[in-house]
Amino acid sequence: MAPNTVDSKTISPITEDGSMDRRGNPAVKAKTGKWKSSILLLVNYGLVTCAFFGVGVNLVVFLRRVLHQDNAEAANSISKWTGTVYIFSLIGAFMSDSYWGRYITCAIFQMIYVTGLVILSLASWFLLVKPSGCGDPETQCNPPSTAGVALFYLSTYMIAFGNGGYQPSIATLGSDQFDETDPDEARSKVAFFSYFYLALNVGSLFSNTVLVYYEDAGQWVMGFWVSTGAATLALVLFLLGTPNYRYFKPSGNLLTRIAQVLVAACRKWRADAPARGELLHELDGDEAYREAGIRKILHSDQLRYLDKAATVTEEDYCEPENLKNPWRVCTVTQVEEVKCILKMLPIWLCTIVYSVVFTQMASLFVEQGTTMNTSIGSFHVPAASMSVFDILSVLAFIAIYRRVLVPVMARLSGNPQGLTELQRMGVGLVIGMAAMVVAGVVEVERLKRVPASMPDQPSSLSLLWQVPQYALIGASEVFMYVGQLEFFNGQAPDGVKSFGSSLCMASISLGNYVSIMLVSMVTTLTAGDRRPGWIPGNLNSGHLDRFYFLLAALSLVDLAVYVACAMWYKGIKLDSNGERGKVAVHV
Repeated sequence: MAPNTVDSKTISPITEDGSMDRRGNPAVKAKTGKWKSSILLLVNYGLVTCAFFGVGVNLVVFLRRVLHQDNAEAANSISKWTGTVYIFSLIGAFMSDSYWGRYITCAIFQMIYVTGLVILSLASWFLLVKPSGCGDPETQCNPPSTAGVALFYLSTYMIAFGNGGYQPSIATLGSDQFDETDPDEARSKVAFFSYFYLALNVGSLFSNTVLVYYEDAGQWVMGFWVSTGAATLALVLFLLGTPNYRYFKPSGNLLTRIAQVLVAACRKWRADAPARGELLHELDGDEAYREAGIRKILHSDQLRYLDKAATVTEEDYCEPENLKNPWRVCTVTQVEEVKCILKMLPIWLCTIVYSVVFTQMASLFVEQGTTMNTSIGSFHVPAASMSVFDILSVLAFIAIYRRVLVPVMARLSGNPQGLTELQRMGVGLVIGMAAMVVAGVVEVERLKRVPASMPDQPSSLSLLWQVPQYALIGASEVFMYVGQLEFFNGQAPDGVKSFGSSLCMASISLGNYVSIMLVSMVTTLTAGDRRPGWIPGNLNSGHLDRFYFLLAALSLVDLAVYVACAMWYKGIKLDSNGERGKVAVHV
């Protein structure tokens, strides 16, 4: 998104995007925000991510070995849990935008998160991992007690609630530290989202290498306590940065504002909206919007029916109090806020199939890996630790994209960002589709190397054959999820920034639920009296490769729909300080 053009001579020493210091005064640029605060938030996010993946990356193995669930049940349990994590992001975004603000929302949900981790660690220590050290490839755990299972689900869903509610707010709070009306800070704001995703992967690196190794060896309790310590340290660091953050006021209930536009438009369904946006109702001056911490949005020509909500009729002229009643007459800014949300939804829906692809990394990729040769020489490699190649791929491609692809594409396209957010997301869809094809080919080769005389034994194919599919998923994330964060945060109006960030998380959530549905449907349709199905308990007798190829085919269809939606989309237009600035997005 191209920043607004601002004459360097007019750059103010205080922020002009509506941000404030902790006392409610306009934020002074030299004393608040920028990279000093953002780096602290990136470290906080990295530690929270380390704690999250310390629990989540090997949870499918914990469910099988400690809670005694089978492959399909464990995969679906993981998808439900991961989906719940990200669906809770909508709750966090709503509270952040409407009532609490970004800072308080982050603090409250981090406290819930830490509490959940403490309960999980205690429940595993005293009730679940019995005998001590069980849950490795050799030692069976005792059947879990009812109290232990209850505390397990209570704690894991508290972790889901805390982490889900925290994520969209921390992403938005971090980007809030840069004033996009300042050219230098606007460039830093764009870069922030790449570093934000980098922090996610650096934070998970320790969990995916060190913690996953000890947990796979039965040291579950130690792994969970390390995660608890990381989350606690993250909360302390977050609170230490309080004096220097930039803050935005919450803008009130989003659902009410949407309802007002829909009701006002329906009341005037017979009215003809004027063709010129200047004739629609809008507040004079910027003061009212500045006090609310938002900027005016200029009129757009899409979804014209909603313009009826800002149309002033003869009845409204006869009854001037109607102009002060948003249930009868809304401002152009309020109408355009609703338009922006509705225009983003088709793009968002197209990202769900990609999230189905992405979620396989935490479930079926791991289960596939456990049925391969996990030994490299005398060293045993836990299947879940293969996700380190996803992380390394993300780290590498973020550097490659920013240092190589952006300069090259900027010269070719004339866009200083190289590729627009929508173009990057399209590239991510293509690479994700390729990852499923590669995973399917690997599964075909794995099945060929299962000993015919011992069908229950792992394949002789090395676990390292999974490296390409993990690396491709990592590359696709750089294009898809970083592009999503930039797109939804940048295109969301000022009053719903956290909601914009939450759309990325909600996409992952629905992707997990769609994955559950697909796994269940495939299992039901392909399994019979004499048929084990595509995803049986023993993958050696199934055809997981066909499920991967099915996901590749769905991705191809999704790509076609996505391109059509992206070509239709037009970006938000902002009116900032009397200077019209367009946030443009093209394909």
